[in-house]
Amino acid sequence: MSQLKNDRYLRALQCLPVDYTPVWIMRQAGRYLPEYRQLRLTAGSFMNLCQTPELACEVTLQPLKRFDLDAAIIFSDILTIPDAMGLGLHFETGEGPKFIKPIINVTDIKQLPIPDPEQSLKYVMDAIRLTRKELDGKVPLIGFSGSPWTLATYMIEGGSSKSFTKIKKMMYSNPKALHLLLEKLANSVALYLNAQIKAGAQSIMIFDTWGGVLSHQSYQEFSLYYMQMIISELIRGTKSADMLSYVPVTLFTKGGGLWLEPIRQTGCDAIGVDWTVDLNKIKSKGQIAIQGNLDPSVLYADKSTIESNVEAVLTEYGYHNGHIFNLGHGILQDIPVEHVQHFIHAVHQQSKRFHCD
Repeated sequence: MSQLKNDRYLRALQCLPVDYTPVWIMRQAGRYLPEYRQLRLTAGSFMNLCQTPELACEVTLQPLKRFDLDAAIIFSDILTIPDAMGLGLHFETGEGPKFIKPIINVTDIKQLPIPDPEQSLKYVMDAIRLTRKELDGKVPLIGFSGSPWTLATYMIEGGSSKSFTKIKKMMYSNPKALHLLLEKLANSVALYLNAQIKAGAQSIMIFDTWGGVLSHQSYQEFSLYYMQMIISELIRGTKSADMLSYVPVTLFTKGGGLWLEPIRQTGCDAIGVDWTVDLNKIKSKGQIAIQGNLDPSVLYADKSTIESNVEAVLTEYGYHNGHIFNLGHGILQDIPVEHVQHFIHAVHQQSKRFHCD
């Protein structure tokens, strides 16, 4: 593999000096791009887009052809593991993901297989291998998975949810069953992410999208515990000067601002934070990397407002190493493309003064 031409993202993840703050965007390969929408139509379905390595590679590279981003993230979906377990993932227009066979009881859980990532999920590994080749060292490639708790919410609810009543009912009425599911998912995710690393992912991110719906105690028991289990099983390599021998891990819990210290103690390299977190209040800046945290809706604003909000986030983080600029969650699908361009340029230009020797 080629040496990295831009290693700012990997340097920032290890809290090393950079010349400007690196930036990438959650869901940067997606519906706000007209070329993505066209390719999605050509593919015929979202699942076909995900499961065809050549198409997934093309989607991954689309935003890098437009923008000066500091990292690529492989195009896939967080629900690939439940789909490989046989739950029948499909997407309904306007309703999001649905499962044909949701988890109802402990018998369903016991029957779930642990997928072999080089068999039922081989299309993801092939997409990573192909994308690394096509990137040719331009920027690092991020691999990812949903957290066990987040995957379990979809599997038990049967799709998206606003109240999470079914999974919380299991959590309180039959916690042993839920722990059995979460442990099986943690083992599956660890295998999946290690396969991504072997295929060429240079950084790993775990998306705990729904951890924030839990109580303080429940979050640590049903979400954080299993993410820590995954981290302990990842083959991350060793830190070195060339940035290529170590695979950093970022944990992102949406709504997880109350648990930054417990998250830090998992052994992750970076904590993703949403826009509700005051970066001034993070005491461990410079000791662990922080990713975030502009409100995605700011990108609806005019250029001067985008610039002032970028400046505010940079100032909040201050003169510390270890900041990766990102949105506090995924980019919204109707954001103007030119606003994204201006946002990325603003981060690069305005952040230089925070990295002077």
